[in-house]
Amino acid sequence: MSAARQPSPTVRDEAATAPAAAKKPRTPRARRAAPAHGVRPAPALPAGERARLLEGRHHDPHALLGARTQRGGVAFRVLRPHAKAVTVIAKGLRAELHDDGDGLFSGLLPLTAVPDYRLLVAYESDEIEVHDPYRFLPALGELDLHLIGEGRHERLWTALGAQPMEHQGVAGTRFTVWAPNAQGVRVCGDFAYWDSVAYPMRSLGSSGVWELFLPGVGAGTLYKYDITRPDGSHTLRADPMARSAEVPPANASVVTASEYEWQDAEWMARRGARPPHQAPFSVYELHLASWRPGLSYRQLAEQLPSYVKELGFTHVEMMPVAEHPFGGSWGYQVTGFYAPTSRMGTPDDFRFLVDSLHRAGLGVIVDWVPAHFPRDDWALAEFDGRPLYEHHDPRRASHPDWGTLEFDYGRKEVRNFLVANAVYWCEEFHVDGLRVDAVASMLYLDYSRGEGEWAPNEHGGRENLDAVAFLQEMNATVYRRCPGVVTIAEESTAWNGVTRPTDGGGLGFGLKWNMGWMHDTLRYMSKESVHRKYHHHDMTFGMIYAFSENYVLPISHDEVVHGKRALVSKMPGGDWWQQRAAHRAYLGFMWAHPGKQLLFMGQEFAQGSEWSEASGPDWWLLDSSYAAAGDHRGVRDLVRDLNRTYTATPALWERDTVPEGFAWVEADAAEDNVFAFLRYAQDGSQLLAVSNFSPVVRHGYRVGVPEEVPLWHEVLNTDLEAYGGSGVHHGQPLLPEPVPAQGRPASLRMTLPPLATIWLRP
Repeated sequence: MSAARQPSPTVRDEAATAPAAAKKPRTPRARRAAPAHGVRPAPALPAGERARLLEGRHHDPHALLGARTQRGGVAFRVLRPHAKAVTVIAKGLRAELHDDGDGLFSGLLPLTAVPDYRLLVAYESDEIEVHDPYRFLPALGELDLHLIGEGRHERLWTALGAQPMEHQGVAGTRFTVWAPNAQGVRVCGDFAYWDSVAYPMRSLGSSGVWELFLPGVGAGTLYKYDITRPDGSHTLRADPMARSAEVPPANASVVTASEYEWQDAEWMARRGARPPHQAPFSVYELHLASWRPGLSYRQLAEQLPSYVKELGFTHVEMMPVAEHPFGGSWGYQVTGFYAPTSRMGTPDDFRFLVDSLHRAGLGVIVDWVPAHFPRDDWALAEFDGRPLYEHHDPRRASHPDWGTLEFDYGRKEVRNFLVANAVYWCEEFHVDGLRVDAVASMLYLDYSRGEGEWAPNEHGGRENLDAVAFLQEMNATVYRRCPGVVTIAEESTAWNGVTRPTDGGGLGFGLKWNMGWMHDTLRYMSKESVHRKYHHHDMTFGMIYAFSENYVLPISHDEVVHGKRALVSKMPGGDWWQQRAAHRAYLGFMWAHPGKQLLFMGQEFAQGSEWSEASGPDWWLLDSSYAAAGDHRGVRDLVRDLNRTYTATPALWERDTVPEGFAWVEADAAEDNVFAFLRYAQDGSQLLAVSNFSPVVRHGYRVGVPEEVPLWHEVLNTDLEAYGGSGVHHGQPLLPEPVPAQGRPASLRMTLPPLATIWLRP
């Protein structure tokens, strides 16, 4: 966390000296005699105005506080709780104000204009000189307010939140917050010992935005908003737009400003050269906090890029990095949508990590969670005393599965909050992709709800039309503003057009997780080999719809927790060799199959236990002192070679989303547990993938191939001894024979290794 900006030697804030005690208002006492000639009492505040100001219910404190000309001179009024005296000082002027009680001080000076003044505030043990926050004009422009009102401010984070800046020649921080239902809003923080009375904010018209510029407050300052609800009660809230937050379980917002200088210009310039669905796209998914527990963002930058680069992945995908109070949610219950979690460092430290990955040639995808938010009473829930970010209808506000609240996608300001947030991560942190969590829960009004627990849309259907419009706007905005970025939907239903462009009625995502393929193929792999013939279609069914969307094949964190077992442990039988062999064969099948690949950390070296966010991957399995370390390193070496061969073979990724890139060779050998297919690049080059999911070697197995190919050679075999396999392989190129097989005029007479996948190229 960066240090707080220091005020100038002559202008300081009360943070250093204001007493923390004396919270109760003081009763008015007899006025002091004016210490400077010409100071007369200012007109008293009407009782109602005074009460509203002191109770935090006033919409325009600047109309009461500060200095203004009036008949008889210039009236000054200051609110400084706990002060013993307040003196106005300017060139040739020093005038002590009258003590009006309750922390209010005022005076009428015989001046013709408001001078460039400061305040000398005396406390029990100190006297400090400060700028008066209530002498400043609004620090938020009319264009910003107009765009906020329209719900179209695509860089909302530059208008709302805490923004260090220079305003009217003075350094400080502008605080702005959207709270349209509030009677009043005050900002409090460590700069005033968390006493909010002194700093009421002004309402900027019908926008619902409240604003206050505090001179002398800078980066590193902790703050919150004291909001007066419609019923008059108070609630202390973190800033929804905070760009940094305290380390949980503390939850104050932190004023921050980036000073990071990016070094990834080359990466940013070329990342959009090829559409993701036509490019190699192999993703290593990880949970940052537990990949190597205890490492900071900058320490991760020293280890993560080289590890992932060595394994040959093209991208990393980070589980949510936005601030969240409960680590056990893995980041999927977000309270700070604009703040990278402070558990591992500052926002600039996170920028350094992304920059390091880019300089290693790796793309960065972050999980983004616009589907819901938690109910913590210091965060978004009923933020200003009424449903604001959540839907006003409880049937649409409450998420039945997670005990959280769903956003009101039909409210333009909420939609703007989320759309701008997507842009924020791409522009401010240079991320290359957003994987949008739980899209299905957003799309359906009846998601996890029974009869009577939901209301149909205006057409009588179950589709959440507001969520559809929001997702379309988000995707269109991100793709327009951030060239080269890809959005990825975790969408588990058969919703039509998830990756279709928005101008064609689609949701506009670039890619979609293929949850059906994942469930089907893992069900097949979990069966004993003698039973797999009864589930043969689980491995082939995905090709019926493989080109209906742009797919990612995900073996994600969700598949290796909560009793689902790690990938290698899903394989049947108690034979460790067979489990590892099936694990390797499955990865070989997956990497050759149409669709992009995603593998969660720990699965690249066949970790046998489920993932735990408390301990992370079982890295000790790779330690040379562990008896079976070679087995695990062999699986990791296979993943490396899968990625390297994949990236170097356009047939495996160039035509992933069109039928012309794929052809079955053998899809019906259920008794043999064998699958074979061809992949094609745009130039017609081919790759043949053959998988044998039986634990027996199959000698003389015929696989049909195109007649025009003169010679095939093995480029990858998951059964190699180097990977921990039995070593059955083809050491010499294979010559097609004029023997028809699988409807093709020629065939290869092959030896299929047990529980293995092999790749061959002409």
